[in-house]
Amino acid sequence: MTQQQFDPIPGEALYAARENVRDILSIAIEYTDAQDAVVVSDARSPLATALTGAYRHCLPRAQFIDFDTLTPEAVLEAFRPLAPSDLVVLIQSTNFRLEAFRIRVELFKRALKVIEHPHLGRMIGPQALYYLDSLAYDPAYYRGVGRALKDRIDRAKSGTVAGCGETLVFASPFESAKLNIGDYAGMKNVGGQFPIGEVFTEARDLEAVNGRVRVAVFGDTTFTANKPVEPLTLIVERGRVAGAIGAPPEFEQVLANIRADEGEIWVRELGFGMNRALTPDRMVSDIGTFERMCGVHLSLGAKHGIFKKNNPLFKDKQARHHVDVFAAAESVTLDEEVVYQNGAWQV
Repeated sequence: MTQQQFDPIPGEALYAARENVRDILSIAIEYTDAQDAVVVSDARSPLATALTGAYRHCLPRAQFIDFDTLTPEAVLEAFRPLAPSDLVVLIQSTNFRLEAFRIRVELFKRALKVIEHPHLGRMIGPQALYYLDSLAYDPAYYRGVGRALKDRIDRAKSGTVAGCGETLVFASPFESAKLNIGDYAGMKNVGGQFPIGEVFTEARDLEAVNGRVRVAVFGDTTFTANKPVEPLTLIVERGRVAGAIGAPPEFEQVLANIRADEGEIWVRELGFGMNRALTPDRMVSDIGTFERMCGVHLSLGAKHGIFKKNNPLFKDKQARHHVDVFAAAESVTLDEEVVYQNGAWQV
């Protein structure tokens, strides 16, 4: 059975998609009719087709391009007339390749606004509905809670992630937190990958991270969100993975790959996902989307281009892995303040 043969997305979900896209355009991206827009899409998946329809409704003056009907040169030519602050939307069942042209990076260099929806073909059936729900943009929630979380993180001296009887301790202040909340005021680039909803940091002293954490979902070697029958237990000593109790073979392979390339497995990013449409019970397969799930995730491996550390292993050429794992977190504390409990942020 091909992806096109799955049940179509119901009409109420298509209507909600229009509303969500409208809010992304008007509130987050601050797009106006004075700006030009180019939408590049494909029709290889129900979700890509549904999103393209939503953007057609919201951007009646835009130029729409079917990626599969044009050469890469013709697609690039469509971007050429655009001026700074114009908009490009990329709706991709996989991930568009234009030879050496790194699409989003190059478009940002030209000061264009960019909305990217990649890997939509991984999300079919109910997952497509979860994805469309995750595009809802509540500025009061994302900007209010997001900035409050950043404020707590930036002044914290320590933190803990607790759940299922285990505790992971961050006995260190944190790097200045980064926001992915749909507010681009004062930022160099406007837009990015959607859905949004995340505040992320890491310990300034990575070796000050110790303890145990239960992992309910992990990114496997196919960049798919993998949920084992029972959460595994990750043992962390001096910022490195020292063991994984109850790990399924797919996770053991992830660890083996990191060890083979980097020698040891560092725990780096501490991510606070904010997207309430995505939960352990409302999962999507694409790990880059599920990363926004309302809860806590960590990254395994030395790779993290945002936070620079004085460690030769963390240089771009040596650092090869960044694998997201999702904690079965019941609470998060920063210093002595509980900021996450009962599946919601408490700030």
